[in-house]
Amino acid sequence: ARLFAADVKLAQSKLSITNCSEELRSIVGDAREPYRAFFQPVIEKLEMTAVWAQDKLDRLEAEGTIEGGDNISTDDIYLYKKDLMDDLMLVHRSLCETGNAISADGILTDIIRNVSAFGLTLVPLDVRQESDRHEEALDCITRHLGLGSYAQWDEETRLSWLQQELSSKRPLLRPGEWYDAPDIFTPTAIDTLETFQMIEEQYEESLGAYVISQCTSSSDIMAVLLLQRDAGVKKLLRVAPLFETLDDLQGAAATMDALFSISAYKGNIDGKQEVMIGYSDSAKDAGRLAASWAQYETQEALVEVAKKHDIDMTFFHGKGGTVGRGGNPATFNAILAHAPNTINGQFRVTEQGEMINQNFGFGDRAERTMNIFTAAVLSEMHTPRPTPTPEWRDMMAKISDISCAAYRGIVREDERFVPYFRSATPELELSELNIGSRPAKRKATGGVESLRAIPWNFSWTQTRLNLPTWLGVGEAISEILASSDGDTLRQMYKEWTSFSTTIDLVEMVLAKSEPSIAAHYDQMLVHEDKAKELGQHVRKIHGETESAVLELTGHTELSEDNAVLRRALQVRNPYCDSLNILQAETLKRLRNCDDSNEVEKKLLKDALLTTITGVANGMGNTG
Repeated sequence: ARLFAADVKLAQSKLSITNCSEELRSIVGDAREPYRAFFQPVIEKLEMTAVWAQDKLDRLEAEGTIEGGDNISTDDIYLYKKDLMDDLMLVHRSLCETGNAISADGILTDIIRNVSAFGLTLVPLDVRQESDRHEEALDCITRHLGLGSYAQWDEETRLSWLQQELSSKRPLLRPGEWYDAPDIFTPTAIDTLETFQMIEEQYEESLGAYVISQCTSSSDIMAVLLLQRDAGVKKLLRVAPLFETLDDLQGAAATMDALFSISAYKGNIDGKQEVMIGYSDSAKDAGRLAASWAQYETQEALVEVAKKHDIDMTFFHGKGGTVGRGGNPATFNAILAHAPNTINGQFRVTEQGEMINQNFGFGDRAERTMNIFTAAVLSEMHTPRPTPTPEWRDMMAKISDISCAAYRGIVREDERFVPYFRSATPELELSELNIGSRPAKRKATGGVESLRAIPWNFSWTQTRLNLPTWLGVGEAISEILASSDGDTLRQMYKEWTSFSTTIDLVEMVLAKSEPSIAAHYDQMLVHEDKAKELGQHVRKIHGETESAVLELTGHTELSEDNAVLRRALQVRNPYCDSLNILQAETLKRLRNCDDSNEVEKKLLKDALLTTITGVANGMGNTG
C-alpha cells in the first residue's frame, strides 16, 4: 500500500489536465484539476491501508491474533485489488476518452500493471502440508464423531464419505471443538486443524495455493477441499497436489482422472487445476535419468487427462538449484526442453537457496531473469520440437529401468551406503546448523528415504562428488552403447532436445565434480573399512560415468563446448579446494570435540558454516 501510495502521488503530480470524462466529472464535481482531485482520496485510502496493516501486524506480535481492536473501518481501506484497479481504470478511461492517451500510457499504466501483477499483498503465500497430516486430522474427526477410523478406510470408502460431506451444509466440527477431546485429537491433528482455521481468518488475496506434499490418491486432494470447507473458508484456496516419488508420478494421471470424474470436486475448481511436479524427491527416489523421464511422461499424460475433462491445467515445477533437484542454469533451454503442449504460456516454478540471490538479488539481474523466463515461455509456444518416436520412448523406458536399478542398488540396497553417507559428508552437521527453511528430515528416524532432498543434494555438493546427479547414468549409457541400440541412443542425443539437455546437464555436473576431494573426505572422516570400500567403488563408477558420457556426446573433454564454465572452474576451483580441505578438518575436529567444551564447539560450528557458504557459492546451483 505504501508503494502504491507513492506511485499514485507521482501520477497525481503529473496530471494537471483540466478536461475529463463525464464519468469522472460526476465524482469530482467542479474541481479545476479533476485527476488530482480524484487521486487525493485514493492516496489517503492507500495510506490508511498501510496503517491498518501495520496495526494488524503489531497486534499479531503482541497478542498472537489479528482479530478485534480495529480502530480503522474496512470501508476506509483497500482490501481487494479490484477496488484499487477500478479507480485506476476509471482515470485511464477518462484520459483516453479526452484525447490524452499518451498521458494514460505513462506512469498510470505502470501502476495498473503493478496492481495486476502484485495486488495489494505483493506476494501471496502458498500453504504446504503433507497428506498424512490431513489423514491424521480426518481420522481424529471420524473417531470423534463415532464414524470409525478414516485411516483404516479404503480409497473407495474415503471418497464416498468425502463427497457426502462436501455436499452437506452441516459442519463436522465447531471451531476449537478439538480441545474438548484431548484423548482423540493428537497435537499434530490440532496443529493441522488450526492451520485451516488460520486460512479462514485471512483475506482471500493473501494466500495462493494449498500444496499437498506426498500426494498419492484422489482422497488426499478431496480431504483438503473438505477441511477448507469445514473451517469456513469463503473463497477456497486452489488445491495443488504434489506428485513426488517415481510411483506417485507414474500414478498421477490415473489419480487426476478419477478426481475430475467426481462432480463434487470438479464443481469447486472453476475449470482450472494446478499440479505440482516434484523434481527433488523423484530424483532422490529413482535417480536423475529415471526421474526425468517419469516427469516428462507424467506431464504428457496429465495434459491428455485435462483435455478429456475440459480442464485448464497449469504445472507448478518444484525445482531447486542443483541439477539433482531439476535445476538448470540455462533457463531458456531448460524451458524449451519440456514436453510439447505442457506449458502453453503458463509456467510456475520455485526458486530456492542461493539461486534466489543469483537470479533476483539485484535489480538488473532480476529484470534479465524475468526477460529470459518470458522469452522462453513465449518461444516455447512457437518453437517446433520433435516429439519422441515410439522407438525413442522404448529406449527411454529401457534407460530408466537400468539407471534406476543401478542407483537404487547403491543408495537403497547396499547396507554400507547410509553409514558411508553420514560419515563422508556433513549431512548430520547440516541438520544442526540454521541454514534451511525446513527440518532436514521429514521424520526424526529413518534413512535416506526420510531425508529431505535439499540436504541430500547439498551434502554431496559440499564434498564435490555430486553423486545424486550422475549415479546410474553411466551404467545405462554404457549398456545401451554396447548393444545394438547404440546408434539409436546417439541419434536421440543429436535430434531430441529434451534428452540432450539432460545428458548435457549431467556432463556439466561431472565437470564440476572432484573425486579426489571426495577421497580426502573419506580419508579424514570415514573409519569403517566397508564404508571406505564403498567410497572407492563409487568413485570408480564416477570415472566410468565420465567415459560413458564422453562416448555418447563425442567430446574428448567434459563440457568442452562450454568455454565459460571451463574458465569459471579454472578460477574457482583453487579457492573451493582450500575450503574443502578446511571443511574436512573442521568436521573431524567437531566430531571429536567434547560435548562439554561449548566454546570450542561453537567456534568449530562457525568455521564449518563459513566453509559451507564458501563451497556453495563456489559450486553454484546449490539451492
